[in-house]
Amino acid sequence: MSSAGTGAGGPARWAMYGVLLVLGALVGVTGALVQAGWFPGGLLLALAGAAGVFGGGARLLRTKVGAMVPAGGWLIAVMLLTSSRAEGDFVFGAGLSSYAYLFGGMLVALLCATISLPAPPRRTAVSSVKQS
Repeated sequence: MSSAGTGAGGPARWAMYGVLLVLGALVGVTGALVQAGWFPGGLLLALAGAAGVFGGGARLLRTKVGAMVPAGGWLIAVMLLTSSRAEGDFVFGAGLSSYAYLFGGMLVALLCATISLPAPPRRTAVSSVKQS
């Protein structure tokens, strides 16, 4: 049996989902700024950061949703940054690096969400009866 805070819908799990969502958005914004600044190293660094957050979320929560929640935060942040502003400014330029970051990040999210995860450990009641 699991405790109230660590169950399938416990408050601790929901808090972790919230943290992962914000972390995914932060990685999306940071990657958007880094990927064009230090091409090609910045692009690789941005995609590695995204893979770390997506894969880390999956491993931490031992579910595929653990990878998709930070990927959702990443996607929201990146889509907000792709839209142009009234002044005509935008973060993503029309170049190879920007498209590689957008499509590469989506591919990394897909890969992290579809990898097979180890089964969560099961707690069993063990009796303290000694066999003679």
